Amino acid sequence: MELLKKITLTAIAVIFTANVYSQTTTEIQAAFTLSYTHEKNGEYAKAIDEMKKVHTEESYEVNLRLGWLNYEAGHFTVSISYYQKAITLMPYAIEAKFGLVYPASAAGNWDQVISQYNEILKIDSKNTVANYRMGVIYYERKDYKKSFEYLEKVVNLYPFDYDGLIMFAWCNYMLGNTREAKVLFNKVLMLSPSDSSAKEGLGLL
Repeated sequence: MELLKKITLTAIAVIFTANVYSQTTTEIQAAFTLSYTHEKNGEYAKAIDEMKKVHTEESYEVNLRLGWLNYEAGHFTVSISYYQKAITLMPYAIEAKFGLVYPASAAGNWDQVISQYNEILKIDSKNTVANYRMGVIYYERKDYKKSFEYLEKVVNLYPFDYDGLIMFAWCNYMLGNTREAKVLFNKVLMLSPSDSSAKEGLGLL
């Protein structure tokens, strides 16, 4: 009888836990749904409020969502804090790191942007988006040697992609690699026959 009583109590506890979990899951899903609706209507404050109702420090997904919504609302510092929470929860995920880049760049914090791209590349050294953006950042800083390192990886992975080719062509031009630059500019014209940037580059050679 005592054993049966324990089994019954355990079963009730399991059912109760399952019901609470189900209810919580349903509430979270509903909050996400409402937040998408408000976001679509440009009602970012309302979207944020919906997510705050189900926010917990342990939820990667909710922190990630709040990071994005606060970025859209122009609350860059708050956005960064939510993205950082998501990164802490799942340090090997790269999506939150990419997310953090948006408010950091909007706030003009380029050191933080570079830091996130470096963290991404530690996890995924061949990530083309991170390599490309790092190449562009160093190109804009006129550090063409550093830019070359990143852009070369992109072009090796995607030899016939416009963005990588045109940036790598200009990088080679700036480094004085005229033969390589000419080849790259001409490849760009295969992709985009009337491309003004490639024609400008060839005109300077």
